[in-house]
Amino acid sequence: MRNAVMLKWLWLSLLAVILDQGSKLAIAGSMQLYESIEIMPFFRLTYVHNTGAAFSFLSEAGGWQRWFFAGLALVISAVIAVWLARLKQHETLLAVALSLILGGAIGNLIDRLAYGYVIDFLDVYYGTWHWPAFNVADSAITLGVMLMLAESFGLVHSKESDVL
Repeated sequence: MRNAVMLKWLWLSLLAVILDQGSKLAIAGSMQLYESIEIMPFFRLTYVHNTGAAFSFLSEAGGWQRWFFAGLALVISAVIAVWLARLKQHETLLAVALSLILGGAIGNLIDRLAYGYVIDFLDVYYGTWHWPAFNVADSAITLGVMLMLAESFGLVHSKESDVL
């Protein structure tokens, strides 16, 4: 019964992986490395490779970080899968959050294993200030964490808590 909750939400993880990998393949296949295409006055597509973690953390570490971050992503993905399998039927928001995080982690893991870096291309900026480039997987992880925080601070009530 508990695995039914996990199976019910794995489609969302799969969707995140498909959107992430599809967008990365489209960018890598149609743009040159470091090429930018302005979409709006504060947003452009900029094709970059990130050998580090979030915000290019450890990107200049010499190569060992590829396997460190890949191993970390595998461990985190396993923990999230177990957590997802143990959720109760009414824990919908947490299931959505964990599924998004899992899909994002797997999307970036695929890049690390296949290329040794993560393809980033979403570039948000104001004037000369740029947020570090990111991708669909990073967006799924961020949204998942935000949903987890909203759930943990009680911003969303579950049906079971309304009955109690």
